[in-house]
Amino acid sequence: MKLATIGLVIGVGALAGCASQKPASTPEPAAETAPLRSGTINEQTVTATATILSIDQNARRVTLKRPDGTMFVVVAGPEVRNLSQLKKGDVVRAEYRESVAYEVNKAGTAKPGVITSSDVTRAPVGGKPGASVTDSVTFRMTVTSINKGTSEATLVGSDGVSNVVKVRDPRRLDAVEVGDVVDLTFTEALAISVEKAGTR
Repeated sequence: MKLATIGLVIGVGALAGCASQKPASTPEPAAETAPLRSGTINEQTVTATATILSIDQNARRVTLKRPDGTMFVVVAGPEVRNLSQLKKGDVVRAEYRESVAYEVNKAGTAKPGVITSSDVTRAPVGGKPGASVTDSVTFRMTVTSINKGTSEATLVGSDGVSNVVKVRDPRRLDAVEVGDVVDLTFTEALAISVEKAGTR
């Protein structure tokens, strides 16, 4: 997912239903120890809305209008629950969030690797249609060298490739040592919900 796709999502997939998935891969987990350092490097959220103009229950076609007045039609597939709960004037809301987080653990707590996961949910039977999707990828790497003079650390992943990282705050390197394990987690989340007419 990318920020630029939020318009496409609200335009063609706002009412799509989804099924749960299990994590794609799970390398050796980190030991149960408190991280030396952790935090969020970057995080941003984008929200888009569209108002329901009409619903053809037989054809499962929903006509919506964006805030700028442009209209589009969504055909809800058989996997979409609770279509009968939608009413004219209801507002479909899509919220997209992406973030990059880091966590540093002591040497020997885990081996380098890549962890991917996907969590998908949809509205319960009887409620308003809705769904959420959260995808994350964690790159687990080992610190092989630290240069406090240039505020840089070299990280090596399971593929053996070296990555030089520039640290914005040099003081953060004071708690990091060669051999420590660094997790960089990239997360993207998309949530679709429907609000009743007149509730906004």
